[in-house]
Amino acid sequence: MGPVRGWRDDEEINLGPRQQRAVLAALLLNNGVWLSNDQLIGMVWDDPKPSAVMALRTYMYKIRKALPELDLRSKDGGYALRAELVDDCREDPLEGLTSAYFEAQRVRLGDQRLRCHEARLEREPDVVELQKHVAAHPFRERMRALLMQVLYQEGRQAEALEHYHRARALLTGQLGLEPGPELRAIHARILNGDLALPPRPEQLPPDVDDFTGRAAEIARALDVLPRTVGITGMHGSGKTALAVRIGHLVRHRFPDGQIFVRGHDVVNELLRAVGVENPAGDGAALWRQKARGKRFLVVVDDLQDAASVKDLHVPGSAVLLTSVRRWNELPGVTWLKIAGLPASEACGFFHGLAGPAVLAAEPELVAKVLARVSHLPAPIRVLGGKLAGRPHWTVAMLLRQMERETVLGEAVPSDCRAVLAPLARAHRNLTDDERHLLGCFARQDTEVINVCEAAAMSGGEVGAIEPLLESLADVHLIEPLELGRYRLPAFVKLWFQLRAPVLTS
Repeated sequence: MGPVRGWRDDEEINLGPRQQRAVLAALLLNNGVWLSNDQLIGMVWDDPKPSAVMALRTYMYKIRKALPELDLRSKDGGYALRAELVDDCREDPLEGLTSAYFEAQRVRLGDQRLRCHEARLEREPDVVELQKHVAAHPFRERMRALLMQVLYQEGRQAEALEHYHRARALLTGQLGLEPGPELRAIHARILNGDLALPPRPEQLPPDVDDFTGRAAEIARALDVLPRTVGITGMHGSGKTALAVRIGHLVRHRFPDGQIFVRGHDVVNELLRAVGVENPAGDGAALWRQKARGKRFLVVVDDLQDAASVKDLHVPGSAVLLTSVRRWNELPGVTWLKIAGLPASEACGFFHGLAGPAVLAAEPELVAKVLARVSHLPAPIRVLGGKLAGRPHWTVAMLLRQMERETVLGEAVPSDCRAVLAPLARAHRNLTDDERHLLGCFARQDTEVINVCEAAAMSGGEVGAIEPLLESLADVHLIEPLELGRYRLPAFVKLWFQLRAPVLTS
C-alpha cells in the first residue's frame, strides 16, 4: 500500500496518470463495496469540476483495459471490484495521492500498519527490531516496556534500566508526564529481580551409561565444534547414541540450551524450543534472528532433507547432524562415518551386557556371533540382553537359535525381530530395483563383487547397475572398496537369510 503500482509476473503495468491511479486505489480501499459516481468523485477530487464524471468513465475504461484480470463491475451508475489485498510495502501508504480522502486513509492505514507491526513484535520479540521501533516511535510506551523486558531476559539488565531512564526524561521533559503504569511495573520488576526469564531448552536425551568406543570420532567432533558435525552410518551403527554422548560432553560450552530435533519439520521445532509458536514467514530467518548472539547446541537426528538445515547456521551455536545418507551438498559440514565397533570393543560391549562368564567360556563363539551382526551396537545390545535374561543359556545355544531361525518361516521370535529392526527400516526405504540387486548379491557365496558380476547375477545392464550399487553404498548396505568393486556386510547377508520379506511385513 505504498505507491499505487501493478505487476503482471515480473513486468510492471502502466496504471496511467495520478488521478487514474487514485480511482483504482479508492476501489481497492473499498474492496467489494459498491461506490456511486458521486462517492468516487468525492474521494478522488477535493474540488471536482463538471468534467469529472466523463474523466471517471474514461479512467474506468482504461483500468479495465490495463487490468482485465480485475473483477471490476458497473451497476446503476456505480462501480465495485473484488481483489485480494496484501500490504507488503514499507513505504508511506498511498504515496502521491493527495485528496482529503486519501490523507485520512493514509493516517488510518499507517496506524493499522503500526499496530500490526507491534503485534508481531509482541508475538516474536527481537531486540534489534524493538530498538529500531522505539527509536522511530519514542512515545510508544508499550513497545519500550517490551524492549526492557527482552533486554533483561537476555542478561542486559543495565541497558534495560537505562531505557527506562531515557523514557522518563523524554516524557517529563517534553510532555510533563511520568511514565505510565506498564513502564513503571517493568522497571519495578527488574529492580526486584522477579521478571521471569525465558525457558532454557534442555532437550538432550539421557546419555547411555554403557556407551562403548568411538574415541577417535568423539575427539574429532570435540575439535570441530562449534562448526557443524555430521555423523553418518547404516541403521543400527549407533549414530544417535554417539551424537548424544558428544552433546553431553560439550553442553557446558552452550549456556543458552540444547535442542534435540528429529529429522522432520526442523525449523518449526527449533522455533518452538525458543518459545515461538505458529511462526509465520521465513522460519530459517526467524531462527537466525532468535539465535543471534546466543550459544545453542542443536542436534538434528535422522536428517531426511538437506534443505531443511541449509540456512540454519548461526555463529556461536553448533549443529550436530545424524543421517544414514551423507549430504555432500551441505557446505561447512565435517562428516564422521561410523560402522561396526572394532572387534575388541564389540566383545567388551557384549561382555558388559551378557556377563563376564559368557565371554570367558566361549570366546570363539562370541566372536562368531558378533561377526554375524557386523559388530553393530544395536543388534549386540539385543543379543547380549537376551543372554543376560537366560542365565542357563550358552553362546553356543544362542548361535544355534540364530541359525535355526533361517527356516522358521513366519514364526520369528521377537528378539530376532529386534536384532534385525535396523535392516528392516533400511529395507523399507529401498526401491524395488535396489531390493532385487541387494537380494541377488546376498544369495551369492562371495562377499565381494564387481559391477559386471552384479549385472550378470541380477539380469540388468552394466550401465544401469552401477548407479544402483552406488545408491546402496550411500546408505551403507554395501561397502565400496575401489571403483566398481563392493563388499557385502555380514549383517546384511544375515537379513536375507532370515526371511526379510516376512520380517518387514
